Amino acid sequence: MSAITLYWFAFIAIFIIVYMIDLYVTSHKRGPVSLKASLSWVGVWVTIALLFGVSLYFFFPQHPDSTIHTGPMMMTKFIAGYFTEYSLSIDNLFVFILIFSMMGIHPKNQPKLLKIGILISIILRILFIIVGMELVERFHWIIYVFGAILIWTAYKMAFSKEEDNVNPESNILYKLASRFFHIDPDVHSSKFFTRIDGKFHITNIFLALLVIGSTDILFAIDSIPAIIGVIKEGMTGVLTLAEENFIAISSNLFAVMGLISLFFALKGIMGMFRYLKTGVSFILLFIGLKMLLGAVEPVSEFFARNSWFSLAMIGGILVMSILLSILIAEKKEPELIHQHVKDESAEKSEN
Repeated sequence: MSAITLYWFAFIAIFIIVYMIDLYVTSHKRGPVSLKASLSWVGVWVTIALLFGVSLYFFFPQHPDSTIHTGPMMMTKFIAGYFTEYSLSIDNLFVFILIFSMMGIHPKNQPKLLKIGILISIILRILFIIVGMELVERFHWIIYVFGAILIWTAYKMAFSKEEDNVNPESNILYKLASRFFHIDPDVHSSKFFTRIDGKFHITNIFLALLVIGSTDILFAIDSIPAIIGVIKEGMTGVLTLAEENFIAISSNLFAVMGLISLFFALKGIMGMFRYLKTGVSFILLFIGLKMLLGAVEPVSEFFARNSWFSLAMIGGILVMSILLSILIAEKKEPELIHQHVKDESAEKSEN
């Protein structure tokens, strides 16, 4: 059995175990998950992902016909891809929190929507990665299109407000569903569909699921060029397509592993990540420029021989964005965050 096959089995087993534990911990705990507990679980999942990446350095064999040791290259590409996709996943969770706030989703219904939203994200990312990697393999010029898409995405992310892109009532799926179906007036219903006086109704959380699903599609579209930019940097032919697909899919799915715990952590420390969106936009800009400049041979050779550079840039930008969020005092909190805190306070007083 080949090394890549063994790693696929190991990855699938680890992912299923971790996802089931995350579901169990957040579903069977009485009351809300505490900030300390959620941060502890997030630390565990991140550690597992990084250890998996480090194992590629030690246990992945070198190709007989290659002068470059593939283990270190696979490790750096995996970790760089993981940090890139993890930062995008955090931004995705921020959008989920905004959707829940804007649509008045009761806290008891949020975990259900979160779990379904993450499952949708997993399926979409796998499909998009397979298609995207195959397209780049057949038509190499598409990588420059992806680079341009990333630069445009970085610009939009840096200069647009999150709530401007999340308005549920402007979502086409929301509009269509609202037009063709009756809506249950009970906004806190935990069901997706109900019957009132014999008539079929959709509920508020079903409308929220439509909005979340559409945002999952947008984030999947953004994340695929990003991971391809990390995997495809430098000289081609060093890694096989099977190895590149493995790194792309495993790093991407490790990034969504443990997002349920991360969601509860973010609700408690949202202010700590105020500059994360800016940091992610710089990461996407860096990867996009690198993809476009890959046509220049010296640039391509530099990234091929120094795969650690991308990892250092991505990690450095993430650390800097978090440090700036901690060190620079916030002048004025967004209105939605104020409302979110008020809602939580009201809920605690009711209990």
